[in-house]
Amino acid sequence: MNFVFVSPHFPKTYWNFCERLHRNGVNVLGIGDAPFDEIPWQLKHCLTEYYRVNDLGNYDEMLRAVAYFTFHYGKIDWLESNNEYWLEMDAQMRTDFNITTGAQNDFIERIKYKSKMKESYIAAGVPVARHHMVSTLAAAKAFIKEVGYPVIVKPDNGCGAEATYKLRNLKELKAFYAEPHAVPYIMEEFINGTIVSFDGVADSHCVPLFYTSNVFPTPLLDIVSQNGDLSYWTQKSVPAALKDVGFRTIKAFGAKSRFFHCEFFQLNEDKPGLGKKGDYVALEVNMRPAGGYTPDMINYANSVDCYQIWADMVCYDEIRNAELDGPKYFCVYAGRRDCHTYKHSHEEILARYGRQMKMCDRVPDVLSLDMGNQMYVATLDTATERDAFVRYVQEQAPAQAAKD
Repeated sequence: MNFVFVSPHFPKTYWNFCERLHRNGVNVLGIGDAPFDEIPWQLKHCLTEYYRVNDLGNYDEMLRAVAYFTFHYGKIDWLESNNEYWLEMDAQMRTDFNITTGAQNDFIERIKYKSKMKESYIAAGVPVARHHMVSTLAAAKAFIKEVGYPVIVKPDNGCGAEATYKLRNLKELKAFYAEPHAVPYIMEEFINGTIVSFDGVADSHCVPLFYTSNVFPTPLLDIVSQNGDLSYWTQKSVPAALKDVGFRTIKAFGAKSRFFHCEFFQLNEDKPGLGKKGDYVALEVNMRPAGGYTPDMINYANSVDCYQIWADMVCYDEIRNAELDGPKYFCVYAGRRDCHTYKHSHEEILARYGRQMKMCDRVPDVLSLDMGNQMYVATLDTATERDAFVRYVQEQAPAQAAKD
């Protein structure tokens, strides 16, 4: 089997996907924008060959790279990046080279455009927020008259909190329309809910082989706009109701043979037309692993190897070389920003939580807007311990707290 992995060096732990494929006997071919000397030694060990391009978003360069591998190794069986940023290019290359094992161009609209996602969520029987495609100020006023303030405005094709706005009144609405916007935007009614995800690996029949869940207690939009500190965690178990909507969502989207990260609001209060407190409402889907270091957090929380689970799905369409019955924990991410001063030092954090600490590292600049500059990841047994860890890591010094 010839597998082309795009951008195998970033995020930094993605070499694990290639290593597990290599372990399963796959011929792994890498395309990246970093010099070969700069990629991790673990990655060099498991790649048959590495092709460097200047820009992974440049169609001509990517076309030449895949053509080169096709000429030297024969037909490409799989091509994947597992990265949101490259999903459209991945699909284009699969379409051009008739690689039928992953999403092609005809699949991309329903997973990249938030307005299109709603159609599949509705097909799954999952409630969706009312929305309006941004056009004129008058049309926006009519929509807001129906749903009320605040409203959320974001690019129809985008991820994270980039270029996302929470508009609370007419003044903010007019300010948004006064600025030029080069891409289509979607406006949605505000939903008071906690963001909860359904994550895992689906087989070729759109059935999850493995699944778990993450909780994001503070909306990323609020964290970015207020320069706040991100914290989130992988749950010890998946609530039955979330499993139900998750399975239905994967089937409705036709998400076969891939990692998935589906996001929902769990309502914090009754919402007429959408559900009761505790019910799940659609947010958006990402047909790739959750961002940053979440795959590693999934592993620590579930005592599994999701990289191996994914590689087994690729090779066998089932799990053969991974165990699922290990002990469960809360695996918690707590980030800090260089612009803040904190009550507890780095050394104090390590002294207090050293035994539970699984990861401790600087965050790459490209991820720091959302995730902070310094990250700590630990496994905890109880919700009380989980929350105490976040407070200890992120508690700001009195002078800083007063300033903020």
